[in-house]
Amino acid sequence: MTELLFLVEESAEGGWTARAMGESIYTDADTLEELRENIKDAVLCHFEEGSVPRMIRLHVVKEEIVAL
Repeated sequence: MTELLFLVEESAEGGWTARAMGESIYTDADTLEELRENIKDAVLCHFEEGSVPRMIRLHVVKEEIVAL
């Protein structure tokens, strides 16, 4: 595997969550910067040495409400 995709969403309780597509990896954090570091750590813990994906792609979903 050369690339791993994460779905990143705002948490209802505040902060952010990230869930890997196709792997059992989940993490959360208060900020996006902290989340990026948590994702790296989670990926390194999940995969054995030599099979770690070379690239991590984040698909960030942010909901916004526009009042009329």
